Amino acid sequence: MKGLRIYFIFGGLLLVLYIVAQYTKPAEINWNPTYLPEDKNPFGTYILRQHIQDVFPKAEQKVYKTDIYNTLKTVPKGSSNYFIIASTLKVENLDFVAMRKYMEAGNRIFIAAFQMDGALADSLKINLGSDFDFQNKTKYPINFTSPHLKREMDYYFEKGIAAQYFSGLDTTKALVLGRKYEIKPNLIQYRFGKGSLLLCPNPQLFTNYNLLNENGSDYVAKVFSYLPSAKTIIWDEYYVRPAANEQSVFRVLFGYDELRWAYYLALVGLLIFVLYEMKRRQRIIPLLDPLTNSSVEFAQTIGRVYYQQRNHHDIIEKKINYFLEYVRNKYRLKTTELDQEFKETLVKITGIDAALIEQLVGYINSFNKLDEKAKIDDQYLIDFNKLIEQFYKLDR
Repeated sequence: MKGLRIYFIFGGLLLVLYIVAQYTKPAEINWNPTYLPEDKNPFGTYILRQHIQDVFPKAEQKVYKTDIYNTLKTVPKGSSNYFIIASTLKVENLDFVAMRKYMEAGNRIFIAAFQMDGALADSLKINLGSDFDFQNKTKYPINFTSPHLKREMDYYFEKGIAAQYFSGLDTTKALVLGRKYEIKPNLIQYRFGKGSLLLCPNPQLFTNYNLLNENGSDYVAKVFSYLPSAKTIIWDEYYVRPAANEQSVFRVLFGYDELRWAYYLALVGLLIFVLYEMKRRQRIIPLLDPLTNSSVEFAQTIGRVYYQQRNHHDIIEKKINYFLEYVRNKYRLKTTELDQEFKETLVKITGIDAALIEQLVGYINSFNKLDEKAKIDDQYLIDFNKLIEQFYKLDR
């Protein structure tokens, strides 16, 4: 009885500590893309909705939560701009017919979505591709095609939010307004009578995370410059809000992170219990020592061999070749001439201190002028290696 009492006391203390920890822990950032106007999380559209009046100061905003066909039947008279920003978009035949009539009357539609299916993709013959990096570390260069909007320095965005592009489209009908890597279209326009359709495959460009960045706000403002002033702005939230008639018994459980994880833990605990009780009795299996990983020792041995041969020229040459290949693959920079323009561009893209890049490129240029038979001492190799390693560390 005494042992059971200690057990309950200890369990109660753990429960109290857990409740206190949960209550006092800071709120986690929700990185899920919602595109909802009330969400201030990184991938909500709160900032866009609050500042759209800066671009269209005289327009009245209207919000609709019905499909495109039913929405366009009830839109106010007069010119309007229709906005859809969502992860996925499936346009039915009736929706697309209504869209055509709406645009032919002189109105504009702007759509930004990762996935565009249905009659929209079939009629316009568009396909979407992606260079998505699962670690979200790649910064993709995008820019406009118009000389009036094109910036001398490409736009670069974090989190890989400009990874999508149009891998296939009918160039006889589509007008390409923006490109990625100056090759892949990422902003296109179609003309329908007096109106037009503007398509972008990167909806996260219009979210809070991107608009807090000066580059992001400048880019979005230029995109919206293709939409003329209108009497009404229509926000279509049909594709970003869950169905109002959702009656699933798990709706409440999956609506909150804590309840959802409690449900998953209960299932996992039940599965472990069943598997544990089902296991057959058998003798203890002896533990075996895991195989050792000798790859690190192998790399160290090879390094010592190179160093002991005192072929510093070959070591530095290999490091330079690897560095230039790294810059070409990651930032799409030409490395044939390491001149002042190359150094300034590398500083702008990486954000690394100009003094470090100046010193590193200076080492490379001075080394390239050396004769292969020139003697290179240990300190020269050590100094050059420190510069290379410092660049990689700051560029992560």
